[in-house]
Amino acid sequence: MSTARFIKCVTVGDGAVGKTCMLISYTSNTFPTDYVPTVFDNFSANVVVDGSTVNLGLWDTAGQEDYNRLRPLSYRGADVFLLAFSLLSRASYENISKKWIPELRHYAPTVPIVLVGTKLDLREDRQYLIDHPGATPITTAQAGRRAEEGNWCCCVHRMQLKDSAECEGCV
Repeated sequence: MSTARFIKCVTVGDGAVGKTCMLISYTSNTFPTDYVPTVFDNFSANVVVDGSTVNLGLWDTAGQEDYNRLRPLSYRGADVFLLAFSLLSRASYENISKKWIPELRHYAPTVPIVLVGTKLDLREDRQYLIDHPGATPITTAQAGRRAEEGNWCCCVHRMQLKDSAECEGCV
């Protein structure tokens, strides 16, 4: 009997973009309703790839600036980064290249990056956009272009349980 392969997947991105929600909905098939800022958290999920079990160690990190010195401690041994941004936040989109890519390339220059756009379900929600007048929707095409700039894979995250991600523009 073979041992399951382990993949350390570290999730990064600005605070409140939906990193924790994405990981909870993926690992427990539930959608959290309350926002609680994360410092560090770990989740685990087993998936079968080509008939072999893979254990995903999903590391959730804090995006707030208060944790800029602590967060990189989680990068050691990472096999892949999920770089999350909100499809409703121009600032989180701009921080992909202003903050996150420089940080990830400084600490882990060769680790692959998957760019994940979150909150797709809210992008066309009229009430949400009325309640959040500062929300500036990012298109899937814009996200794809940003991914192409860095030769990263781009996934637009759909918050639908058991149908959690639609990947487009993978390069």
